[in-house]
Amino acid sequence: MTTAVIPGYNYGEATVARSPLTLAELAELKQAVMFTEEDEKYLRMAGDVLADQVEQILDLWYGFVAAHPFLVRHFLDANGQPISEYLGNVRKRFGQWILDTCRRPYDQAWLDYQYEIGLRHHRSKKNQTDGVAAASTHVPLRFLIALIVPITITIRDFLRKKGHSEQEVDKMYHAWFKSVALQVALWCQPYVQEGDY
Repeated sequence: MTTAVIPGYNYGEATVARSPLTLAELAELKQAVMFTEEDEKYLRMAGDVLADQVEQILDLWYGFVAAHPFLVRHFLDANGQPISEYLGNVRKRFGQWILDTCRRPYDQAWLDYQYEIGLRHHRSKKNQTDGVAAASTHVPLRFLIALIVPITITIRDFLRKKGHSEQEVDKMYHAWFKSVALQVALWCQPYVQEGDY
């Protein structure tokens, strides 16, 4: 699934935290966001469309984050300077996340990695993966939820670039949106008090 070693990317490895959610609960959550087998098909199609556009997508998303000091501050050191290695490593993992979103089966390994992603944004594991001392030790939950919007609405133009019909683009777009909402719902788990998730 990956073509190069990505720092901190340990999908499917024993070092990934085990999700407290069961596969049965994941199935319910998929139903709650209306995610179907047809969506899986169109996500695979989206993966083929997006694979050679990953860097352009990341340029757009990183530009968005950089334009908002309240977002970029999570990558700054105590002196307010960007931590280049941290930004670079996260970018590589973010690019792989695009492909994983489209191509990985949503099985136990995938569920576990969503929990791991949530932990890495939460104070539980923020900064640990890359061994950095970013001043921010926690990404507020409100930003994870809010970022569903830019991560979704910006993808449509990229999905249009390979000559698919508008109906196919629509189906890929809706599958992407459902998957992003599903994943963010899973990333929220470490933020929620036990018994409330």
